[in-house]
Amino acid sequence: MIRFLFFLVLLSPVSGWAEVGLPAVKVITNADGSQDYSVSLQILFIMTALTLLPAALMMMTAFTRIIVVLAILRQAIGLQQTPSNQIMIGMALFLTLFIMTPTLDKVNEVALQPYLKEEMTSVQAVEAASVPIKDFMLAQTREDDIALFVKLAGKEGTIESMETLPFTILMPAYVTSELKTAFQIGFMIFIPFLIVDMVVASVLMAMGMMMLSPVIISLPFKIMLFVMVDGWAMIMSTLAASFGI
Repeated sequence: MIRFLFFLVLLSPVSGWAEVGLPAVKVITNADGSQDYSVSLQILFIMTALTLLPAALMMMTAFTRIIVVLAILRQAIGLQQTPSNQIMIGMALFLTLFIMTPTLDKVNEVALQPYLKEEMTSVQAVEAASVPIKDFMLAQTREDDIALFVKLAGKEGTIESMETLPFTILMPAYVTSELKTAFQIGFMIFIPFLIVDMVVASVLMAMGMMMLSPVIISLPFKIMLFVMVDGWAMIMSTLAASFGI
């Protein structure tokens, strides 16, 4: 008898759920053919999209160029773990936020605020938010890189203008262009430190101290040179100026 009552208790909520259903999970079709999703589904989509956030951060913002330049700078000075990776990523994130602020303000104006005021659907908000981001990416992407990926995608002659360029082509073209620009800036950063290394190596060889590593002697001079010219301010201003800030 006790077991029978136990099974009744377990089955009663299930039958109640089956009658009530899950009204929070639903899709509403509007008169114009578009669809609105319930809050539960929207939260599910947002949580799923968060897994793609690191890739979006690298492929759709200024983060790639900044972190590559900082890594080349650390290598040029000869410091292996200073600044640490955490500090470099933090610097890159905050500088990315500074550079992307105009774009994010535009996204907030044309997409986020109208969506919060229920003036547009979630799909319309995503489409509106993609316009400022695409404009930023197009402004930093070389036409040669865009043409390359358009050719690889086999869509030559099918794209009427840059505004109709799909993200599947724009994102790899943007990352390729960003890497090229980052290496160009890194090359210019490497030259003065390379000269210091060559001068120190030549002096040590002339003094007959060939067994002494030039890196040990040149490192203090490179740090002193970088500090004397206010290197961090120059690097940050150069990176910001490279994006037209």
